[in-house]
Amino acid sequence: MTAQVMRTLRSDARDNRDRILAAARVAFATDGLDVPMREIARRAQVGVATVYRRFPTKEALLAEAFAEQMALCSTVVQEGLAAADPWHGFRLVIERLMEVHALDRGFSRAFTSLPAAADYFTADRDRTLRLLLELVRRAKAAGGLRADFVLEDLILALMANDGIRAESPALRVAASRRFAALMIQSFQADPARAPLPPPVRLPLSTR
Repeated sequence: MTAQVMRTLRSDARDNRDRILAAARVAFATDGLDVPMREIARRAQVGVATVYRRFPTKEALLAEAFAEQMALCSTVVQEGLAAADPWHGFRLVIERLMEVHALDRGFSRAFTSLPAAADYFTADRDRTLRLLLELVRRAKAAGGLRADFVLEDLILALMANDGIRAESPALRVAASRRFAALMIQSFQADPARAPLPPPVRLPLSTR
């Protein structure tokens, strides 16, 4: 086999992998995490066997599809921990996490689908949650975060954030920022009632 043929095969393999990951991200965002691997293969225009050669299980596909977003979430929480004021750091984390989730509903569903997400993102997710727990402890000790806050409250907020429907990603992020401000006020030990970000016109639909 010539070097040129080998390079072509490697290029085709990379293209297939990229198409599979792109199709998977869209499928998980629009149809949920239960979308069959066969459907992902159809959307990627590759054979089912090709999908399984690259990703032996759906868990492996999910982990790879959302690896970048998971790493970003970990970075966001680390930046929150580095803030001199723990409450300020906590607020930044809520705002940034909601923005990340608003821009990628597939990742949001994977991250908040307990206990499923624990299987998909075990190492990165557990590390991020440990960091977040430390930030929560510091924010409570500093008096900014209400004493009865638990991580499940954040999961609930992220689930609600996933329900935002808007005509464009920019409007979805704008609506998410306003919702984040509302959540931050509800999490604060002694709310100062700061002005909310501008409201966003959303479709009045339950669908």
